[in-house]
Amino acid sequence: MTTHRQRLGFFTRVLDDGTAGERYRLALEQIRAAETAGFDSAWVAQHHFHEQEGGLPSPFVLLSHAAAQTSRILLGTSIVTLPLEAPLRVAEDAAVLSLLSGGRLELGIGSGGTPSSFPPFGHDPADRAEIYARHYNQLVAALGGAELTSDGGRLYPAAPELLDSLWQATFSASGAARIGAAGSGLMLSKTQPHTDGNGFGALADTQLRLVEAHATALPSGIRPRVFASRNLVVVEDEELAERLAQRGIERSLPTAGSLGIDVPAGASTEELLALFDIHVGTPQQVIAQLGEDHVLTAASDIVFQSHPVDPPHEVLLCSLDLIATEVAPALGWIPSTAHDEELSHA
Repeated sequence: MTTHRQRLGFFTRVLDDGTAGERYRLALEQIRAAETAGFDSAWVAQHHFHEQEGGLPSPFVLLSHAAAQTSRILLGTSIVTLPLEAPLRVAEDAAVLSLLSGGRLELGIGSGGTPSSFPPFGHDPADRAEIYARHYNQLVAALGGAELTSDGGRLYPAAPELLDSLWQATFSASGAARIGAAGSGLMLSKTQPHTDGNGFGALADTQLRLVEAHATALPSGIRPRVFASRNLVVVEDEELAERLAQRGIERSLPTAGSLGIDVPAGASTEELLALFDIHVGTPQQVIAQLGEDHVLTAASDIVFQSHPVDPPHEVLLCSLDLIATEVAPALGWIPSTAHDEELSHA
């Protein structure tokens, strides 16, 4: 019997309506609510300059507040845009946060980011892959305890545990193989360009190639870790679900081209929801949809976000509770307390 269980995560893009301060306050409340509901992890993304794309340029600062306001839930970055960061400073900030949170930090990194964000940091977006590789090597060396100064200085505080839980993001099968060979967890994105398959299966069909490439490249003895993010808002009112679904469609249409999605003229609401992989509905409705997602069944971490629907704060809080109590258990997730009790009787 395996002792590994799927973990349930909540991913906030910090995009609630309001000022920056209000966004951060609501995000922290949502993370606390996720912990209370039983979620295993909470994740935030890093975005620079563009407040409508993502409202958080400094994820470690917000997560330090979350760590002080919670006691159990894991806290993760999805992602830190490593080409735009000084890798040794990322290592130092992550190390301090890991220590202060009692080892609850998981570090997710990637080369992504809006191309226009690169020049202000002195970089050409065309060079992102080369910069990422160089910064990745420096980050890993620091976390691994390498000497960093001529007089023997090393990362302080030491944080070798962050290497064991390191995640890397990619959109390609070749990238997934590289990540697997490094022994890192594979971080799949809801914004993965997807052209394989159709309907609600399109994203999963595309991502399955990445999952397989990652698993094949993993060194012997390394457990596969796959982070699968999906858009999900669960409500008990079907009329509200319809309104929120329309909101998600309206917000998704402008980005269809960048995701490789061809929107047919006259597409119905159901077809558009399928094209954009938006799951909004009652517990029974979304369970039926997500139950067909073969990447979710293979993932070690199932992580739900509300973007691009971004419902009102109170609706999101209710959605978190419904996900943890009804949807996730129906998909096979076992709360950590129940899992621990199961192991103790095994």
